[in-house]
Amino acid sequence: MNFLWPQLIWLFLLVPILVGVYVWVLRRKRKFAVNYSSLSLIREALPKYSRWRQHLPFGLFLLGLACLIAAINRPTAEVVVPANRTTVILAIDVSRSMCATDVSPNRLSVAQDAALKFIEEQAGETRIGLVAFAGFAEIIVPPTNDKAALTEAIQNFTTSLGTAIGSATLKSIDAIAEINEDVEYSGVDLGLGEEFTPLDINYYEPDIIVVLTDGANSEGPRPLEAALQAAHRQVRIYTIGFGSDNPGRMVCSPEQMGSDTFQGGFGRGFGGGFGGPGGGFQRYLLLDEDTLLGMAELTGGAYYRAEDADQLFEVFTGLPNEINFQRERIEISALFSILGVLFAIAAAALSLIWHRFP
Repeated sequence: MNFLWPQLIWLFLLVPILVGVYVWVLRRKRKFAVNYSSLSLIREALPKYSRWRQHLPFGLFLLGLACLIAAINRPTAEVVVPANRTTVILAIDVSRSMCATDVSPNRLSVAQDAALKFIEEQAGETRIGLVAFAGFAEIIVPPTNDKAALTEAIQNFTTSLGTAIGSATLKSIDAIAEINEDVEYSGVDLGLGEEFTPLDINYYEPDIIVVLTDGANSEGPRPLEAALQAAHRQVRIYTIGFGSDNPGRMVCSPEQMGSDTFQGGFGRGFGGGFGGPGGGFQRYLLLDEDTLLGMAELTGGAYYRAEDADQLFEVFTGLPNEINFQRERIEISALFSILGVLFAIAAAALSLIWHRFP
C-alpha cells in the first residue's frame, strides 16, 4: 500500500502519543486508589472480563483514529480488475512469401480470415490497431474499436518484398504510445541498458503486440533489439510463426499482388524474384523460430507455431484469454474513512454500555 500524500504520514505519531497518555492517566489514578491489605483479594473479586472491557473501547478508538489518519494520506492499493482498456496491435507480415500455397489458398488469405474472426469476437471496449510489414512497416489503422475500418484494411492487404520484423515491433510500440500515456514512443531512450528480467504478468501494461510472420527478418532493426524496447515499456509481444516447412508455390491473387510487382510499394532493394537456392535472400524465407521465441520470452509474452488454418484460428481464439485481467492501482481513502468512523462509533457505544471511560 502506498500513499498519494505521504507528507502527512507523521500524523500516525498521534497513536503512540495517545497510548502513552492513556497509560500515564491509568498510573496516576492508582496513586489515589485506596490501599488494601491484599490486592489479590480485589483481583479475585473482579470479573475476568473487566480488564479487557476497560481497555477495549480505547483500543477501538485508536484503530478508528489510525484509519482516519490513513484516509487523510490518501492510500492506494493494487487490485486485479477486468481489462477494459486493452489495446491489441496486430502486426501482420505481408511479404511476398505469404503467397505460399502450403496453406490453401495461400498463407495471407488464411491469415486475413483469422484476423477478421479475431476482430469480430472482441468486446466493444477492446481497441485494435493494424501494422502491415514487408520491406518496411506501416501503421495501417491506428488503435480503434471501429470494426468496419479494421475489416476493410485487412481485406485490402497487398504483398511486397522483404520482412522487417523489428520495424513492425517499433511501429506497434508507437501505435500503443499514441493512446497510452504510460508507454513511451520507441525513439525515446529510457536509459535502462540492454538487460531486462521479465516481470510478473500482473505488472505489464494491458496492451499487447501480436506479430504474425512466416519468415526471418531481412532488413531494418534487429527484432530482439526492438523487443527489448517493448520489454522496457512493459508491453508484451505474442509471436506467431505461420506456415509449414514446405511452402510450395507462391501464388498471389491479383488483389494481393498489388500494383508494385516487385518494384516500389512495400518492396525495396531486392529487384525481381526471390533468388535461387543458396542465394542470400533464400534464408529469409525460412521461419526464424529462435528469434520469435526470444521476442516473446523477453517481453513476457508467448510464441505459437501454426502450420495450417485450424492451428492459426486456434491461436487467435486463445489470445484474449491472456489479457482478460490487469492489475490497477486505485485510491482506497473511502474504505479507511468508513472503517475509522465505524471503529469510533463502536468505541463510544461500548464505553456507554460498560460505563468505562479511558
